[in-house]
Amino acid sequence: MEEATLSKNELRLKITSLESELIERTISISNTDKFAQAICAFSNDLPNHRKKGYLLIGVKDNGELSGLKADDRLLQNLGGIRADGNILPQPIISVKTFTFDEGDVVVVEISPSPFPPVRYKGKTWIRIGSRKAIASEMEERILIERRSTNVSMFDMRPCIDSNLKDLDLDLFLDIYLSKAIDKDVLKNDNRNIKEKLAALRFYNLLYDKPTNAGILLFGKNPEYFIPGAYVQYVEFDGNTISDRILNEKKFSGALVTNLKKIEGFIDNAIITQRPVPFSTLQEVTKKNYPNWAIRELMMNAVMHRDYESNAPIKFYQFSNSIKIANAGGLYGKARPENFPNENDYRNPVIAEAMKIIGYVNRFNRGIELVKVQLAENGNPEPVFDYHKVTSFAVSISEPKLTDEKQNTEIIHKEDNIDLSNYGRNTGEIREKYGRNAEEILKIIVNNPECTTQIMAEQINVSISTIEKSIAKLKKEGIIERVGSTKSGYWKVRK
Repeated sequence: MEEATLSKNELRLKITSLESELIERTISISNTDKFAQAICAFSNDLPNHRKKGYLLIGVKDNGELSGLKADDRLLQNLGGIRADGNILPQPIISVKTFTFDEGDVVVVEISPSPFPPVRYKGKTWIRIGSRKAIASEMEERILIERRSTNVSMFDMRPCIDSNLKDLDLDLFLDIYLSKAIDKDVLKNDNRNIKEKLAALRFYNLLYDKPTNAGILLFGKNPEYFIPGAYVQYVEFDGNTISDRILNEKKFSGALVTNLKKIEGFIDNAIITQRPVPFSTLQEVTKKNYPNWAIRELMMNAVMHRDYESNAPIKFYQFSNSIKIANAGGLYGKARPENFPNENDYRNPVIAEAMKIIGYVNRFNRGIELVKVQLAENGNPEPVFDYHKVTSFAVSISEPKLTDEKQNTEIIHKEDNIDLSNYGRNTGEIREKYGRNAEEILKIIVNNPECTTQIMAEQINVSISTIEKSIAKLKKEGIIERVGSTKSGYWKVRK
């Protein structure tokens, strides 16, 4: 997130001017909904000013400063609004803090989106004079028509040879629409199917054609229009592509259903478990790869690949490693010198859709979480090949076998955590709430940001079992969740 380009003198003028379609003042420092609605409204730029909008935090309606002392928590909260996926497509914002004698002012500078309408939690917010409102159908149509001049991205371009009959509309209506649009808005939505698709960037009304994103996500036969739109899985009996092929599988069709097939294949056909001895008489089960890490790398390939290439995504499994490769190198702001800390989206509509249907949890954090997952499972670090302009690849290897002493240290890393520091007795926790509750507490102490999915994989139980144990521990006041579900952390209460 870059710093705002506004100067201090320019800010003084905006503080004292009347609140308008380009300025909103607030003294709130924690109302995330209010911040997000303002960012969404300025992004949509319904009056078509083609100028940046400004959210001024720490300024009263009359232009006086509130005496705000800006801290890191406020700035992190504002940065999280951009990345948490509740505003789609991602807004273009920058943040800067200015210090005056009367207090601080945090300026959020919002650029008009080239791809409106922009929604916050399924609602399209706009500015009408100095106030915010939810856009009507006619106002949304104005935004949609304005977007037709900004279709430089491949996934937003019309698929010229296609028509409405090439889309599986049941997939769009039954699986996607209710997740993308707020339910109260849907109740009063009287638009025809083309307009509903267009509002979500899956149809171009000017050309009267589905967009490439619409074909990829809901097409009856996407490969007919986009030849490389599939995933090719090959398993080799060795460590090179010249070794004997053991198994082949092709994943093609609409992404909305294809992603689920790929996810199931990873869980059922790729991930294996084997007993590993850690003492003379005992052994534990270890996975070859953590489920979530493989899934995340594959979803990244689907989201970031260059669909103008005829080459498929290559999903190759060797005797002790996996390689995932896709057409299209690093894109936009992402460069070899800043990867993976900087990210950009070659296919913004596909990225947005994958967030909505649950295959992306939070933007721009996937690679770091993959590294954590692999390390926790004992796998070596992933190896990325991102120096080619035309392709991107990642390779991961299975955990190396360790001797008995090393295994004992790995398995008992969490067993050695002393819960007495938190006023808890391990034996009593196990006796009263069960072994799963005890293991959850140890995991939280070791990794407060751990997800329920990671807990389930480490303890080797289902996510629903984890959630039941967590509910008990929260009810008894033993643990609490600090912050949001997506960006918060767990805390063991003393």
